[in-house]
Amino acid sequence: MLMALTIGPMLGGVMAYIIGKKNKKARDYFASAVTIIEMGLLIYCSGLYLTGKNMFFTQKDLCGLGISLKLDGFRIILGVVAAFMWTMTTIFSKEYMAHYPRTNRYYLFFLITLGATVGVFLSADLFTTFLFFEIMSFTSYTWVAHDETKESLRAAETYLCVAVIGGMVMLMGLFLLYNMTGTLRMDELHEAVNYAIVLSPDNKLKTYVAGGCILFGFGAKAGMFPLHIWLPKAHPVAPAPASALLSGILTKSGIFGIIVISAEMFLYDYNWGMLILILGVITMFLGALLGIFSINIKRTLACSSMSQIGFILVGIGMQGLLGEENSLAIRGTVLHMINHSMIKLVLFICAGIIYMNIHELDLNKIRGFGKGKKLLMIAFLVGGLSISGIPMFSGYVSKTLLHESIVEFINIATPDMYGKFKFVEVIFLVTGGMTLAYMTKLFVAVFVEEGEKVPEERSKTSRYMNGQSSLALLLSVLVLFGLGTGPYRIMDNLAKMALPFMKGKSMGIYVDYYSFTNLKGSIISIVLGVNIYYFIIRKFLMRTDEDGKRIYVNMWPEWLDIENLIYRPVLQHIIPFVMALILRVFDRFADHVIYVLKSTLFKEVEPRRPLLYGNIFTHVVGGFIDRMVDLINNIFRKDTPVKENYEKKLALSIGHIIKTSRLTARSVSFGLLMFSIGCIFTLVYLVMVLLLHIT
Repeated sequence: MLMALTIGPMLGGVMAYIIGKKNKKARDYFASAVTIIEMGLLIYCSGLYLTGKNMFFTQKDLCGLGISLKLDGFRIILGVVAAFMWTMTTIFSKEYMAHYPRTNRYYLFFLITLGATVGVFLSADLFTTFLFFEIMSFTSYTWVAHDETKESLRAAETYLCVAVIGGMVMLMGLFLLYNMTGTLRMDELHEAVNYAIVLSPDNKLKTYVAGGCILFGFGAKAGMFPLHIWLPKAHPVAPAPASALLSGILTKSGIFGIIVISAEMFLYDYNWGMLILILGVITMFLGALLGIFSINIKRTLACSSMSQIGFILVGIGMQGLLGEENSLAIRGTVLHMINHSMIKLVLFICAGIIYMNIHELDLNKIRGFGKGKKLLMIAFLVGGLSISGIPMFSGYVSKTLLHESIVEFINIATPDMYGKFKFVEVIFLVTGGMTLAYMTKLFVAVFVEEGEKVPEERSKTSRYMNGQSSLALLLSVLVLFGLGTGPYRIMDNLAKMALPFMKGKSMGIYVDYYSFTNLKGSIISIVLGVNIYYFIIRKFLMRTDEDGKRIYVNMWPEWLDIENLIYRPVLQHIIPFVMALILRVFDRFADHVIYVLKSTLFKEVEPRRPLLYGNIFTHVVGGFIDRMVDLINNIFRKDTPVKENYEKKLALSIGHIIKTSRLTARSVSFGLLMFSIGCIFTLVYLVMVLLLHIT
């Protein structure tokens, strides 16, 4: 059953592609049916698990190490959220993609990615996670490149580059981890790592190296700083349904991996928790800062996703720092993962509806579009208030838990750590205020401000989305709103399901979400957000154009793009130059070594001239005799010198002797051969006579 949850959507994608060749309408309904069935099967399997049935699948030797899948409370949450999001976006895709080219390709990879994503969430070992993770990365690449414009292809190039490099670095970490522990099974990693460290303390460093490599791969997909570069660029160019999934659920596959290594390899590890916390704080604040400056609605939502991923990373970091008393951090982490997914589903559908009608994303060109569109306005408002952490909405609950986990650590922190974590708390609250500020900017621009007059067919009285899109948006909003209204009945129970996966001991203390102590943090963020909106966005990030109209401007310096400033120069110029230089040095070094060897040990020796006569013996002896004869001629026989060439004469004589000896040897050999043959015949004859005599 579990394997069917991964393979089924993939086969469904292939079938949707084939059906789409004949009938696009039938393909759209078929794709929706696949996602609905997937969600139904996940709910059914979840019911079996909750009634006590062990949900586990393994296929040994497949792809070398085999594939293992498992279902538990945390995996149920992620799987059902993913299936629900895919169902809503597939329904919305029917209208949104109606006028897009290459929709067959879109649905093919759309459904394959669903199977791969569910495979990541159900994986029981890191090798299985890696396999589905890489499939998901390559199939979702087509979402970013779908339009095939210059901008989309460049963004897709960035996305693929980050995914491939991240995947290869992760694979190195998995090799190192497997070599050290002999297993990649998630439920065995904690004991295996501890045992490896006990056997050899040097393995502690190897564990950090392996964990760092794996974190690099998962962090790249999650949009964690400094690997976030793909996220603000991929979302604006991808179709809105794909953007909702990229932001809301594919980033969670990276978070899933980070949680695995944090809760298994580095359970209660202070150093690891501090690393994740620092990266989380930077990601959280930087994403919100980019959102403040952005004037593209989908880019702003993408930067918001980066910021909310930072909030989740803060929760993961606090789990390591708080040790066994980390239940608040676990609850905040899990619930913010759920909330962010549902919030981004709602907000990106809203952004998709806007783009579907006026084909613009710039705030100056879409301002005023939402006036009079009640469902769109309510949906966006619920999403905006939720992500801003406003009380009575879902985001408030998870952010309150995350904030309280920081406060809990401050209360037990040593004096040297107290100030540092008070600073972390300040950044947390300021980032919450920045979130409210940029979401207010989007809401005011779309639903409050006056925009350009639109044609009658696109006016507020016209139909701006069909019934299916309205249904997808309405259901998403109802689920999101329902989460916020049931913090104790719904959200606490969801958090309780995930506790065992993250090694949580218990639900911990009771949290009164609406006490003044907890409301105070939200109030501080709200006050900060209002001030940031009025005194920064309205005063400094807007200007008056030539017509006297106030417009939004992007004041973020173009040169301050980490991809163009650092990554592309490093990957395209610096690394190739350095590698070429190193290879050139080795090449020249090899040439010099060969030259030295050729000039010394392997120096060519001039070939000796062949002797005119005889061999070396006749040459030496005959030459000596000739020189003696020359000496006698010069001294005693000047008038009648001896003109005989003794070297030649000796060579001829020796040659004649050798030839004669060889002939003699041949003759003797022939005679001996004949003699032997005669002896054999004689012996045979005697034996025959003896036998006849006996008989």
